[in-house]
Amino acid sequence: MAGNRDFYFRRLHSLLGVVPIGIFLIQHLIVNHFAVYGEDSFNQAAGVMAGLPFVLLLETFVIYLPILFHAILGVYIVFEAKNNTRKYGFFRNWLFYLQRFTGIVTLIFIVWHVWETRVQIGLGNADLDYSLMEGILTNTFMFWFYVVGVLSTTFHFANGLWSFLVTWGITQSPKSQKITTYVTLVVFLGLSYLGIRTLITFAFGV
Repeated sequence: MAGNRDFYFRRLHSLLGVVPIGIFLIQHLIVNHFAVYGEDSFNQAAGVMAGLPFVLLLETFVIYLPILFHAILGVYIVFEAKNNTRKYGFFRNWLFYLQRFTGIVTLIFIVWHVWETRVQIGLGNADLDYSLMEGILTNTFMFWFYVVGVLSTTFHFANGLWSFLVTWGITQSPKSQKITTYVTLVVFLGLSYLGIRTLITFAFGV
């Protein structure tokens, strides 16, 4: 019984990493990328998202609770997993290790990012606009912290997408898994570009 529960929890963990968390990540990066087109463009895009009906309920049940479940089970998996990188050193085995490492880094990054943005906005200490992120990212340390956080998050999602396809039986053959490796690499590079380009705009105005 415990084995079955663990199996289904891991399946749910994998699913939530793609839907809805992965979809939210892509949407969040796209909305933030409007900063590249100017302050007004970002403020308008952010305003549209903030003005969605029942936004607090949507954030709670579509974003925060799934992330909380994914994070708690993910931390358990990290400390329960047996990494064999030194023994085998295969490419996939290293990605297995990096998936767990970036999971911890991403969790720290998300908690801090939510504290600096959503929590401060909720407390009335900040407004949801261009100047909020500009003020954060003009600090050199915070800029590089966000660079690491964004790269960690996009890698964790892209590599997790590969694992999701295997876990759910979508890619079973070695050939399909190899093709998916290249596809998820493109996903990682594309999302990383969106994120880093946005950070540079906020930090340096270019």
